[in-house]
Amino acid sequence: MANITLQVEEREAVTKGQLRQLRSQGKVPGVVYGSKIKETTALSIDEKQLAALLKSQPNAILDIKLKATGKQPVMIHDIQRDALSRQVMHIDLHQINMNEKITTTVRVETTGEAAGEQEGGILQLMLHELEVTCLPSDIPESVEVDVSALQIGENIQVQDLKLPKGVEAASEAHLVVATVLLPQKEEEEDAGEEGEEPELVGADGSESEDKAEDAEAGDKSES
Repeated sequence: MANITLQVEEREAVTKGQLRQLRSQGKVPGVVYGSKIKETTALSIDEKQLAALLKSQPNAILDIKLKATGKQPVMIHDIQRDALSRQVMHIDLHQINMNEKITTTVRVETTGEAAGEQEGGILQLMLHELEVTCLPSDIPESVEVDVSALQIGENIQVQDLKLPKGVEAASEAHLVVATVLLPQKEEEEDAGEEGEEPELVGADGSESEDKAEDAEAGDKSES
């Protein structure tokens, strides 16, 4: 995955009112920190550029330029959003070492048509993102999962995935990535059949009446 240049502006730490004004100007406040950055540096980032990045490549390696250290590779570490509008309110960037392995998440995509779908089954992607460990330069844009051999009731787990060279799965091995389910109507019919109880009375209700009479007779004899 090639590095993406992210334009940032260094800024002074400011008050809440000044941060609101910054956001009204189409800027997102943030900070960057890391081993090569002696002090946490306050930044502002263009909101539109950041939104496009988060939509297309949220886990990309970003190149930013700082006055004190020059160009540095960073990754998004944390995003704070407004609870209602989901607007990005603040972002944390973490400077990384290109020669050290990191753990991050990548998008999961399916390829092919599951065999079970041709029989009426429903393909369900259970894991939309996979945690991987690798060098920053080896981070794949996505992990492809070939589902063409999946029959109804079968699944693919993390341990079954074929990952690019140098990339290891950090998610639990037995997590289900994709599965093919029975159509909902069939599941409901199966559940109904399993839940049925055997009839204890005749169609005319005679068996239940006999039992009621026996019970009543027993009560009278005891009295």
